[in-house]
Order: sequence, then C-alpha cells, then structure tokens
Amino acid sequence: MGIEEQQEERETLKSIFPDEITDISETAYRISITLDVTNANGDEDEEPPVLILQVSYPPQYPDVAPDLEISAPPNAPKHPHLDIQEDRARLLESLQSTIEENMGMAMIFALVDMLKEGAELLISERQNAIQALKEMEAAKAEEEENRKFHGTAVTRESFLEWRDRFQKEIEELERKKLEEKEVEDKKKKSSAKEEKKLTGKELWERGLAGKVDYDEDYVDSMPANMEKLELVS
Repeated sequence: MGIEEQQEERETLKSIFPDEITDISETAYRISITLDVTNANGDEDEEPPVLILQVSYPPQYPDVAPDLEISAPPNAPKHPHLDIQEDRARLLESLQSTIEENMGMAMIFALVDMLKEGAELLISERQNAIQALKEMEAAKAEEEENRKFHGTAVTRESFLEWRDRFQKEIEELERKKLEEKEVEDKKKKSSAKEEKKLTGKELWERGLAGKVDYDEDYVDSMPANMEKLELVS
C-alpha cells in the first residue's frame, strides 16, 4: 500500500513540476524550488534564489514522515538574505507542523508549498529589517540636521540658568571697566603732579611771555635794573 501511494504521488508531482523534479532512485528525487522575492538592489535581471528539496521515501510512507534534505544548487551565488547552511535547520523545523497535519496522506506538494512560503518570508523579514534600520538612521540624521537650525528647546530651568550666567558676565564686564577707569584716573593724576609749572624765565625763553600771567617766580627772577629800562626810539 505504501509503495503504491508513493508511486502515485511521484507521478502527480512530475505533472506539476515537469522541469523541476529530478529522479535520484526509485524512492528518492529532488525538487527545485524558485523563490519569488523582491531584489533589495532593484536589479530585475538578478537571478532569484533557488532551493533544492531532496525527498526520500521510507517504506512506511505516508504513515511516517519522509526523509527531507534542503540544499542550494551547485555553484549558485550566495543570496545576501538567505544562507542554506545557517537556515537549513530553521526551514526544516517550519515543515514539522505540515508533516503532522498530513500524516497518512500524500504530503510532498504541501511541503514544497510550505518550504517556498517559509523561505520567502524569511528573506522578506530580513530585507524589511535592513530597510527599517536605514530609515531609522536617515530619520536620526535628519533630526540632527534639524537640530542645527532649531537649536535646543528652552525650558524654565535652562532659561534661569542662562539668565544667571548672563548677569554674571555683565557684572564681570562692568567690574573690569571700573577697574580700567580707576587705573586711567590714577595715571592722569600722577601725570598732573609730575608736570612742572613754568617759571617766568622759562616762559620768556620759550616766547610765551605776554601770553600768560607771570607768577611770582618770574618777577623775582627779573634783573634789578630791568625795572628802570627805557626804550630808545
């Protein structure tokens, strides 16, 4: 009974997958499964990923589970979001519920369909995760750029802190101005004290006589007979 069901299922699969199924022996064959995925880089000419499901019938199949193995085609380029070596166990595990639900019946077609859907979903999840990360990084970069133009939001605490700092800066500026003024005033007073008042003789020698009032020192410095000097025309 098992052998007859196996042969009948195998003939049905060949009619469904005429170009995808390859015989290995009377109880084993391979089915090539092409995945329908969107290429992340937008290159429509890029070859879609392909999985190989190898099926081996135990004598008691379909009353027991078939022996399954998943691999990639020989020399196939590695897909950026699917690694058969790393993902094989996960993909095989995803078929267990389908095997249990179809025990006692032909189940290979259902397993092929489930494997295809699971692999496509795995790739899609990884593509979405990468896209979400890119969008998050772009949003973060945009937020940082906007922050340069809008500045930091003002809160009551930040305003009070700024006001105190501003008042201290003003007070420090006024203090420095006052100190500079005091120093300048001292210089002026010191300079005034050091200035020597010109005597009458010095005024005469410099040609300033008659332009300023003579002081007592000038009168005292005049020769005694200067008072009796008469001008001769």
